[in-house]
Amino acid sequence: MMKKLILTVLLGLSSVIRAHAEPVTFVTEEYPPFSYREDRVIKGTSVEQIEKLMTAAGIEYKIEMLPWARAYTLAQSEPMTCVFSTAHTAKRDPLFKWIEPLLTDRNILIAKTGSGVAPKDMEDAKRYTIGTQREDYSDTVLREKGFPKIDVASDFNATFRKLMNGRIDMMPISQLYFQRLKSEQPVEKVLELTSQPMGIACQKEFPEDLLTRMQAALTALIADGTQKAIFAKYKLDGGN
Repeated sequence: MMKKLILTVLLGLSSVIRAHAEPVTFVTEEYPPFSYREDRVIKGTSVEQIEKLMTAAGIEYKIEMLPWARAYTLAQSEPMTCVFSTAHTAKRDPLFKWIEPLLTDRNILIAKTGSGVAPKDMEDAKRYTIGTQREDYSDTVLREKGFPKIDVASDFNATFRKLMNGRIDMMPISQLYFQRLKSEQPVEKVLELTSQPMGIACQKEFPEDLLTRMQAALTALIADGTQKAIFAKYKLDGGN
């Protein structure tokens, strides 16, 4: 009996040691300017913050880009895995361990310019078809607010193509992203949907010591003005 107990303890310690020896895996989606690919290199405001904070914390890591639903699911099930940039909502709070904020953002509803989609208020907007992404927090927000016609796609780009092709009437996006998007695409703001902090959401068993080091590094990055400089680099007006 004693031998079995000792073996169990040793196996537990071994798994902890292996977990700390493994790099942290960050998963994210294609959502410029926060995370996107350019010549096969993953870039963006959130990506740069993660690169800097992980270097400061002295922790090995890797970043992978996936469809949002898959990234979100992996961060709930796979040890040493974190997903970003993740809206920290009451419903999501108990599902992860959190490091934040990468930014604080408003989420707005946009329409294609010239589409004639112009609801007077949130209640009036419910007669339109709204597009969003699977497992995106905006899907939950829309359902909680009672939107009856929600079109769910695999990722942001698929939703945006539907908007441009007239297959949906509106879609929710980050207001910070809208600042950039409106100079490149014929889109216009319709209504504000919600406001929330965006952070890094890590699997529930993520080691507390690593979490503490990562949060301290992000807090320092914000305090010394680095986060603000990153936003300026991408021509974004703050975020916090």
